[in-house]
Amino acid sequence: MARRWTPQRFIKLRRIRVMVTAAAVMLASVGTFAVTTRKSVALTVNGETKTVTTYANSVPRLLQEQGVKVKTHDFVQSAQGTQNLVNHDVVTVRSAYQTTITIDGRQVPFWTIATSADQLLGFFKQSDKNAAKVTVNVTNVYNQLTGGLVINKAGPVTVIADGKSSVAPNGKLTAASILDSKSITLGKEDRVSVEDDNGQTVLRVQRVTHGQQTRNVAIPFATHNVVDPKLQPGQSVIERQGQNGNKQQIFDVTYVDGVAESETLKSENITQAAVDEVIATGPTAGSNGGSNQGNDSSKNKDKGKSDADTGKADADANSSAGQATSGDVSGGDSPSAPGNGGGSAAPDPAPNPTPTIPTPPAQGSLWHATPAQAQAYAVGAAAQYGWTGADYEALVWVWNHESGWSWSAGNPSSTAYGIPQILYYYLYTSRTDWRDNAQTQVDAGLYYIAGRYGSPSNAKAFWLNNNWY
Repeated sequence: MARRWTPQRFIKLRRIRVMVTAAAVMLASVGTFAVTTRKSVALTVNGETKTVTTYANSVPRLLQEQGVKVKTHDFVQSAQGTQNLVNHDVVTVRSAYQTTITIDGRQVPFWTIATSADQLLGFFKQSDKNAAKVTVNVTNVYNQLTGGLVINKAGPVTVIADGKSSVAPNGKLTAASILDSKSITLGKEDRVSVEDDNGQTVLRVQRVTHGQQTRNVAIPFATHNVVDPKLQPGQSVIERQGQNGNKQQIFDVTYVDGVAESETLKSENITQAAVDEVIATGPTAGSNGGSNQGNDSSKNKDKGKSDADTGKADADANSSAGQATSGDVSGGDSPSAPGNGGGSAAPDPAPNPTPTIPTPPAQGSLWHATPAQAQAYAVGAAAQYGWTGADYEALVWVWNHESGWSWSAGNPSSTAYGIPQILYYYLYTSRTDWRDNAQTQVDAGLYYIAGRYGSPSNAKAFWLNNNWY
């Protein structure tokens, strides 16, 4: 007798078939995934290349997997130009180090991946258009002049030290090696810098010495007026001749190539006290003789011009005081408020508290920089991202339209601020001097463009379509 198919039997077999099919699909998918995600990647770290096999899907994951630690200013790039990793990709990592550049006399810390001083100067070539002189201080470069940074891969180097100039034919050496070849010994504080002078690479040594200067500074005498009833009205007599005093100041002075650069007051000593001058005058008509005796001339000046009619002077003073009080009560601008255009005269207000003005960091910065100085820094900083030529021109275009490269540019409708006109959050989280330091603003702006658009050219394209970026 044939076996009857029941609905329950049919459903059970169908479930088995579905499970078998799903398992087969899963096994096939796993096999395909294993084949497609396994990648062969060329990884170059500071010039050393190796081929690695990985299942990582992103560049950061690959570097983590390979134990490559990347710091904030290090250069990381894949051949695809994205963070996604593909088979046969090429990933390059270059470690950045900090040196110091000088822009128009301002020393600015600068992180770079340059392998030679002339390459680093080359990053700033375009700054010549802005008439901003850029030099590189190699005294504080890693390994202290002895390794890592050669001076000129392309040719000779002109060495200037102790008032003499000579040529070192082999620029493919470190600064220390070139100076040794010229028998130039550096002092502990001597400065070594590299600059480009009309296509010529110049290695310059500046001698730093210290000394003391002693100065005598006059202490001016004060003048006091006294009333002498023995004198006739309007008569005045110098009872004691004034004489200036003297104080001796000693300064510690720092000299660079024999020229005083900075000084610090070390000590101050009064060698002769000032003698105040005393002038006696006769009493004025109708005054109580001797009632004003001992008044200081400086106090008399503060009282202002005298009025022949004493009652009128009192009335004027009361009137002025009433106007000032009226202004305060009404809630209007006080006389000391900027932009107060009140027509009525008011007494001199009490001096406003001195505003707290932030001071630039001790290590130097682009504090309140000119647009030219900011662009001189930006051209080198952008080059660290590989943004030169058209990309740098796009950066200049965008920030010209956003702020005119003004460090103090504000935005009335948002918290966007400074040269890059990016929101307060992006600036504030970079460094605390973001309000005044063009270097901080440029660094934050470049980081923002890299993360959001990938390049200044992409940022410009977005700006043209939206009138913002």
